Amino acid sequence: MKKYLLGLGVLLSVVLLSACGDSNANNGKNNDGKIKAIVTFYPMYEFTKEVVGDEGSVELLIPAGTEPHDYEPSAKDIAKISEADAFVYNSEEMETWVDKIADNIDDKKTKMIEAADEIDLLEATSDGHDHAHHDSDSDTHDSDSDEHDHEEDHAHSKDPHVWTDPVMAVKEVKEIQKELSEKYPAKKAQFEKNANTYIAKLNELDQEYKTAFANAKNKTFVVQHAAFGYLANQYGLTQESISGISPDQEPSPSRLAQLKHFVEDHGTKVIYFEENANSKVAETLAKETGVKMAVLNPLESLTQKQMDDGETYLTVMQQNLQALQESIK
Repeated sequence: MKKYLLGLGVLLSVVLLSACGDSNANNGKNNDGKIKAIVTFYPMYEFTKEVVGDEGSVELLIPAGTEPHDYEPSAKDIAKISEADAFVYNSEEMETWVDKIADNIDDKKTKMIEAADEIDLLEATSDGHDHAHHDSDSDTHDSDSDEHDHEEDHAHSKDPHVWTDPVMAVKEVKEIQKELSEKYPAKKAQFEKNANTYIAKLNELDQEYKTAFANAKNKTFVVQHAAFGYLANQYGLTQESISGISPDQEPSPSRLAQLKHFVEDHGTKVIYFEENANSKVAETLAKETGVKMAVLNPLESLTQKQMDDGETYLTVMQQNLQALQESIK
């Protein structure tokens, strides 16, 4: 994934838009005194909304249904962040543009919250193979890595997809709660109560995953892109991915040939694809191997329809669990 640089013209626009916003702002709060939080993409939206509760409003910066890996903020978007009380993002490994706009954000007015700040991120895989669980196979895959687009591979030195693991999700919720409590100490008790209520649900989800995979013999699954490393790490599973950390990363011909042999040799029954990303390569692999396809949602974005229909992080993660049980047995 390319890293974007903000031009001088954009930065000047930010200053002008921010100035206009400041003239209408009420010391960084909504006119009703509620907290206004801006978040980057869907998991950050749900985690923040659950912590904030009735104490304020939470708004998505990246529109529903939009691929967050490829997002580049406009001057208007940056001005919107500047006018908020809090800005919540996952990490600079996911939102690679955050460090470039930081100097334009008044941190005394807008609390910058990195939800994954206390999490040790896994090394990013450049060849689609989960090295964390198959170190003994590394020699098999090393020859493949040189054939990849290094510009794309270097976009992520770490894997940002922490939210796909319910245990890591708990850590992100706690970090959001802690940071908001520091900015609004009078609301600390309410934030803690809200967070604990939601964390209890995440703990239940974690237990469902543990129970489902505890006695599994086949623990490998094939996915469209390497978004499930933390989930795999948490439950002793192994992901084999067609693409690397970024969903738009094209796999090499030798990687596809390798995966074809892997699917055939391991009797893989399912290849998982994503509804909100180009699944052409996954479809080709499934067709060539005669394997069926199923959805495994990385939760990088929910569509507006999904949100309107009441789907949430919790419901989608339960759908993912059901889908994974077709492979993990």
